[in-house]
Parts: sequence; structure tokens; C-alpha cells
Amino acid sequence: MTFKLRLYITGRTPQSQRAIHNLGAICETELNGVYELEVIDVLEHPQLAEDHKILATPTLVKQLPEPARKIIGDLSDRERVLLGLDLLPVNLTTVARRSAKDDV
Repeated sequence: MTFKLRLYITGRTPQSQRAIHNLGAICETELNGVYELEVIDVLEHPQLAEDHKILATPTLVKQLPEPARKIIGDLSDRERVLLGLDLLPVNLTTVARRSAKDDV
């Protein structure tokens, strides 16, 4: 399964650079090289951003595997990014709490 990702940025701002760096680190450690990443600068390609309804940058769009997801921000919250990419299992403590409530 190959992940198809698009990262929308606005120029070479510090926030854009952080997003590129953070995403690169996550892709290399979590996706084991099985991904395609396209970085789109909305200053150079504004029509692409408009066509894909990108309202803020940086925005990561996971196109494949489905379902498609959007994650907005510099991607520094690793857990949130992994959840958005469907790579993080459900929090086991949440499952345990639900089970305990069911037993009552």
C-alpha cells in the first residue's frame, strides 16, 4: 500500500519549512519509503489550492489510501499526524475505560 500525500505550503516561510521537515521525518520512520509526496506552493499554483479547497497552509492531504484526510498546521504534533494518516491505533486507555463502564 502506497501513501499518496500532498503538502500545500505558502512560500519558504519558517512554518512551511517546519512542515516539510516534520513530514519528511514521519514519512521516513513510519511509512518505510512507501509513499509519494508532492509539495505544492500555493503562491506558484494558486489554482490547485482553490480546486482542492485548501483554505490554510500548511495543509497535508492524504489522498491514498482512502479515506482522504486533511491535516492543517506545521505537523509538529506527531500523534495527530499519525492519527490523520490512520497509522495510530485507537488509544488503548480509552478502550479500557469504555470496557470498565460496560461492566458496571
